[in-house]
Amino acid sequence: MTDATEIEEKFWQALKDDGIVMLGVDGVENGFARPMAAVIDEKRSPIWFFASSDSAIVDKAGSGGTAIATFAAKGKLYASIQGRLSVSQDRAMIDKLWNPGAAAWFEDGKDDPKIRLLRLDADNAEIWLDGSSLAAGVKSLLGIDPKEDYKDKQANVTL
Repeated sequence: MTDATEIEEKFWQALKDDGIVMLGVDGVENGFARPMAAVIDEKRSPIWFFASSDSAIVDKAGSGGTAIATFAAKGKLYASIQGRLSVSQDRAMIDKLWNPGAAAWFEDGKDDPKIRLLRLDADNAEIWLDGSSLAAGVKSLLGIDPKEDYKDKQANVTL
């Protein structure tokens, strides 16, 4: 049996390992989400993203937008995360979070004047552990309901 705390721990580890989420904020170009590389400073929220000052998501986040991030770690778990998105230019945090992935997007490195940090203060998430298995497929083919295998693999957690 898997409990919500264990599912949440698996979520944070998978996000740290895989790190790409689809991040959306109300009012950005018809609400489309963008693939963004999540940077985890601690084990928990906030979740950070490097972005450019001239992007639409930075404009909307600056007005205190509500954000939804979706995350899939293939073979591990899936999550939908809700929270508040804000913009930061905290130099110390930029230095702390700087990484080769961020460097690829900014010509002037950490000194690029367009660098902004998006801070997602996650409120809650719905997380599903990947319950796919060969056994579930065989059970379905045999007319057996495989849902019993999945009942302990989902949690709603407060982040």
